[in-house]
Amino acid sequence: MLRKIRPHHLIVGFWLFWALFGLGSGVLPTVLQWHDDAPVRREVLGNIPGSWKLAFYLLLIVTFVWIGVEFGKRFKNWERGAPERRPTTARNVKKRLGAYRAGVYMRTLLRDPAAGVMHSLIYFSFLILFCVTIVLETDHQMPESLKFLHGDVYLAWSFVADAAGVTLAIGVGWAIVRRYVQRPYRIRIKSKPEHAVILTVFAILTISGFMAEAYRIALDGRPDFERWSFVGYPLSQLVDGTGDLAGWHQAWWLAHVACFFAFLLMIPVTMLRHMFTSPLNMYLRDKERPKGAMRPMPNLMETELESFGASTVEEFTWKQLLDTDSCTMCGRCTTVCPAHATGKPLDPREIVLKTGEVMAATGTPPVSPPIGVVDGITIGASSLFERITAEEVWACTTCKACDEVCPVNIEILDKILDMRRYLSLMESNFPTELGNAYRSMENAGNPWGISQGERADWAKGLDDIEIVDGTEPFTHEYLYWVGCAGSFDDKNKKVTQSMAKLMKRAGIDFAILGPAEMCTGDPARRSGNEYIFQMLAMQNIEALGTMGVKKIVTQCPHCFNTLMNEYPQLGGHYEVVHHSQFLDTLIADGRLDMTGARLDERVVYHDSCYLGRHNDVYLAPRRVLGALGGIEIVEAPRSGTTGMCCGAGGARMWMEESIGSKVNDVRARELVETGATKVAVACPFCYIMMDDGVKANGKDDDEVRVADISMHVLEAIERADAAGLDKLAVVESPFATAED
Repeated sequence: MLRKIRPHHLIVGFWLFWALFGLGSGVLPTVLQWHDDAPVRREVLGNIPGSWKLAFYLLLIVTFVWIGVEFGKRFKNWERGAPERRPTTARNVKKRLGAYRAGVYMRTLLRDPAAGVMHSLIYFSFLILFCVTIVLETDHQMPESLKFLHGDVYLAWSFVADAAGVTLAIGVGWAIVRRYVQRPYRIRIKSKPEHAVILTVFAILTISGFMAEAYRIALDGRPDFERWSFVGYPLSQLVDGTGDLAGWHQAWWLAHVACFFAFLLMIPVTMLRHMFTSPLNMYLRDKERPKGAMRPMPNLMETELESFGASTVEEFTWKQLLDTDSCTMCGRCTTVCPAHATGKPLDPREIVLKTGEVMAATGTPPVSPPIGVVDGITIGASSLFERITAEEVWACTTCKACDEVCPVNIEILDKILDMRRYLSLMESNFPTELGNAYRSMENAGNPWGISQGERADWAKGLDDIEIVDGTEPFTHEYLYWVGCAGSFDDKNKKVTQSMAKLMKRAGIDFAILGPAEMCTGDPARRSGNEYIFQMLAMQNIEALGTMGVKKIVTQCPHCFNTLMNEYPQLGGHYEVVHHSQFLDTLIADGRLDMTGARLDERVVYHDSCYLGRHNDVYLAPRRVLGALGGIEIVEAPRSGTTGMCCGAGGARMWMEESIGSKVNDVRARELVETGATKVAVACPFCYIMMDDGVKANGKDDDEVRVADISMHVLEAIERADAAGLDKLAVVESPFATAED
């Protein structure tokens, strides 16, 4: 029976191919004695003794085989992970290739222009020089009649080679200055000796290449056609007549070859491996579940699994393990993490690298870690918690900023959430105050612990708000999913009332569940308690299914994300729209009359993470605000895809923040510093956190008022209504005079 071919076999085969190519490059020209007699050409390995040539090709073959074996070991490590479907299909192949091109073309790195251009200079120069070498060796193996590297082709080839060498030198020089002179925080805190070794090898490789070229041209008598080597030719004039040209050429050639082999040997055992793994990781970016959904789990009431979540390397998926070898250590995730920025123990980059350390140390056989580690660190088992602490895991706000900014599409949040599942379900190792929220969700159906009978109290005093009990067929067009915050929090009850009034104005046929509505389970799932999530979700799905609900409007991005992206994992399929999107549509269709609605204020909008980064809804709330006359909308320094979290996501709403600065205070300070008189939000958690944060920054409501977009819109419309009624009253008054 044939042995099953595994991915690590394929990678070994890939490098064996290059070993055979190197063998052919050395053997064929030597045995067959094919020479190019054209006047404008270059002799391959001219002035290099035959024994050196033999040693070079033998070493090249051995090196390629060794690289294949080392990469094979790393692939075997990834194969330890649990299965995960990332198939290439007719439906996603275009998207996969687009993501791969984005990686190969360095598009994602160019989000940071300075680092992106610097990396591009190095990366593309290496690619060009690689192609230049392949062209040279291919021509070297051709019979005389098929050789092409002569005449104008050779001149162009020489120019391109020198141009690539120059850009490589600029890129390497820039990298040295950036890492050891400018020293940005995210780079400074992770610089290791191997970075200095890599940059030194690159620098010597570039210099020795130009010097070997200069002595070769001088040794050949500086023919005019070599002027196309616009760096080597002028240098050849400087070195011409300096003594033993042949000896100097051989010395620089040896230095160049030594650096070349050092570069090859470093690829699989240092961070340079990301040259291959990062584009592969980007190719695999597309996944079958929505962007905002967590990895599904089996029904906990029926499954035979004995462990939940991830506590060992083997419990992560193979894709999550590939992530660890794809990391470029750039630290962009570190700089955007709100927990890290406010002094919490979490650093997203360290989650990736520490996972990689455990994977590397416990492999069969062990391999080098993603990057050098501090002396004295020992890893005795494949447990992730050998290196990662529970405090790091619980500090996460699940804002997804790390995933969004990563230039190579590493999925950091999934790892944290899977570890939370283990800590919560298997170890009961979670913050004490989170236990109160769990008990409240189990016993009261909401994390506030307030009686379900009070869910519809916000509607008292409003006309025609119909409450359905969840047992009869649903006869309305939309179900308005109010959510726990909109039902129980005093601030957010005003949001619910505003949205209900706006929908009534637009003539929308809707109803609410009231006491029959349970928490969607988002706080439970994002904190790892899949059991409570499934309990709540299944009750909601059963009720919605019994009624036949198809369309849902929700004002909470967390409910929006859960209902739309995660309930389908349990059989609940609905058309879900966030209230910002719904208002945007109503305004665009003219169903919500905005005539005369003005807000003569300077307004800054705070992006919700679960609306924005989790679901890519950025423009709808801005368009809603932009529909108001007189408004001046300003953006915070961090907004859109780079927006900063309010600090309440991932069930942090129910956990104390006792380490470092408060995330909401830091974010609110940014919003206040824009000079805005109003802060607009589109999330109940953001409303609570930003309102508290603005007040903590010394601003009262009469200076900076925080409110949901629906409240701002309703206020402007009602003000326009009042102004219109006042004018009408003046015109129709029987006591009005011309003088009045």
